[in-house]
Amino acid sequence: MSLTQQDIDFIKSNMAVWLAEQSLGKPPAVYEIELRERMVRVEEELKHQRELMRQGFEQMDKRFEAMQVNMDKRFEQVERRFEQIDKRFEQVDKRFDEMIRRHDRHFLWLIAFITTVGGLVIAAGKLW
Repeated sequence: MSLTQQDIDFIKSNMAVWLAEQSLGKPPAVYEIELRERMVRVEEELKHQRELMRQGFEQMDKRFEAMQVNMDKRFEQVERRFEQIDKRFEQVDKRFDEMIRRHDRHFLWLIAFITTVGGLVIAAGKLW
């Protein structure tokens, strides 16, 4: 069942009277004043809710900014720590290079000593 334009016009013209009858017999003018007062209160409450929401969003923005600053500081600390670790690795590399150089030098001295002793033993063996 669909409403015709005539039905809609009838409902519009009688709506205020029906609502007034439901409002404990108050005349339509009084009921209209009450509706307007309620609408004003609802609008004021909506305005207040908007303000609260705006304040909440501002606080969230501030908190996100603070978190961003904290994260930036934390990343800087981590970066400094990695730089320190890199320096330590470089120091360890230098120590290993120095140890290898010393080891090579000792090895050469050992080879020279063994060759010299071997040559002396062979020379002594030929002389006897």
